[in-house]
Amino acid sequence: MTRLSISSFIATSVVSLCALAPSAHAQTPAPTELHAADKTFIANGTQSVATQRDAARLADSRSSDREVKAFAEKLVADYTNLSNSMRAASPRGVDVPRDDPETAVLDSIKDLRGADFDKTYIEQVALSGQQKTLSAFQAEIAAGRDEGLKKAAREGLPVIQADYAKAVELAKRKHLAG
Repeated sequence: MTRLSISSFIATSVVSLCALAPSAHAQTPAPTELHAADKTFIANGTQSVATQRDAARLADSRSSDREVKAFAEKLVADYTNLSNSMRAASPRGVDVPRDDPETAVLDSIKDLRGADFDKTYIEQVALSGQQKTLSAFQAEIAAGRDEGLKKAAREGLPVIQADYAKAVELAKRKHLAG
């Protein structure tokens, strides 16, 4: 009789464990698979934001113009916040680059000073670079599927648009292409 109750106990335990195994496995978070538009936004959007932020930091020491410096100071704050919100909005398990600026853009301005810096910074970074950032955020809003990333793009877009408008005004005041 002892054998029967032990074997019954073991059989019952095995059946219970087998029944629980699929639900325990289902609770393990699977790696997040993002839609191609969301992946592109994370890659291009974070790179563009990091490039804008880092180029604006260069403007503090390279520019000779107080308007350019004031504009760049605002960009550092805005684009640091954008970077943080993109990281916070990214789904768990998705690697979001923290510092991955376009080195070619930064290299094109890092050795310039004064008026040469200002002209190149305004034309290549403030205008062209922000257009690229705008495109990345607009593409996410239009085609992205991750609601957190889309929300970050929707909330960030007005900031980028306002900064771009200020860049256009600055270019006009400096008699540069806008």
